[in-house]
Amino acid sequence: MEVLETVKLATSAIKRNKTRSFLTMLGIIIGVFAVITLVSVGTGLKNYITEQFESIGANVLYVMPGRMGGDGEGVSFNAPPNFAGSKLKNSYVEEIKNLGEPIEDATGYIEIPGTAKYRNNQTRITIGGSSPDIINFVSLKVKDGRFFTNSEMYASRKVAVIGPEVASKLYGNMEPLEKEIIIADSRFKVVGTLESMGSGIAGGEMDRSVYIPITTAQETFDIKNLQNIMVKFTDKDQADEAKFRVKALLSRTLKEDDFSVFNQGTLLSTISSILQVLTVALGGIAAISLLVGGIGIMNIMLVSVTERTREIGIRKSVGATNGDILTQFLVESVFLSLVGGSIGVILGILGTIVVGKLISANAFSLWSIILAFGVSAFVGIIFGVAPAAKAAKLDPVEALRYE
Repeated sequence: MEVLETVKLATSAIKRNKTRSFLTMLGIIIGVFAVITLVSVGTGLKNYITEQFESIGANVLYVMPGRMGGDGEGVSFNAPPNFAGSKLKNSYVEEIKNLGEPIEDATGYIEIPGTAKYRNNQTRITIGGSSPDIINFVSLKVKDGRFFTNSEMYASRKVAVIGPEVASKLYGNMEPLEKEIIIADSRFKVVGTLESMGSGIAGGEMDRSVYIPITTAQETFDIKNLQNIMVKFTDKDQADEAKFRVKALLSRTLKEDDFSVFNQGTLLSTISSILQVLTVALGGIAAISLLVGGIGIMNIMLVSVTERTREIGIRKSVGATNGDILTQFLVESVFLSLVGGSIGVILGILGTIVVGKLISANAFSLWSIILAFGVSAFVGIIFGVAPAAKAAKLDPVEALRYE
């Protein structure tokens, strides 16, 4: 019963000063909210990037011209339009295809910035010279019409498959199929349109792309070699073996500095590690506000002890022990922290939902919620000890004399 009475006294004291109690809790509310929300930003970014990489294809190797990053693990999808120095030949694509397990498929690729026109409309585009197999490597989906065929590629036909942004800017509400599109002063026939890839890592760029047969691209732009070769293998766990076999094949005719082979799984692992550190750093920075909130609680509780000195003297004169007084003020401090922490958690969850919708990825992090709430309770105990101890040590006679 004494414990319950102490708790009632503590909560009633908080209710008597609602405004001050709320302002005291505000530091904890902001701290918990900041920890949960900032951690959710890091978690959401990590999940978002992972989803985007997986949508492109987790089991794909990229063979790029030249030495990149010093160890072949660097990344650059923007080689010069003339691919100066590239020694990646079309014949390598077929040789890689014939390697067998774990290699499933391979395709060459050329990417060139340019302009597309239709009548009085024109727009900046990215021209992708490829084989029809490209749709198996970058998750392209045809919305209307079709993709160009192998026979059209071997015959260097001037046919094109356009992204949704290109279709919208050039043709408006008209149906683009079978209409012409002018690229590099050459007339192409639109045979298909693509579904939108969204605003992901490569989605926006793909929506502005026009895909044409790689042989046509090489003739139109006078390009002999490839910008890169994409190699698909059976399972992401076989990335190292696939990479070894591709490097061994190309090393027969190319020097070590002539090409680089990497897979996006390695890149994703590196990015995930960086984002994990960033997430922890963001959480640590936000946790500082929890510390500030705890100091705020301690300051207010010390003021409260001073203001209630006479009340403490009266309680002690009627039999309250030092332990009772200590418990009362400690309960007040913990109560402020827990209520503030609970409000912060609710706001943090709402913030997480907003972050998840903004970046279109799961940003929920249970460990950040548990950690933030646990720290808020811990802060209440730690920073409530000093004021509670001060109140418990007051001499009842001196306390009763206090004005």
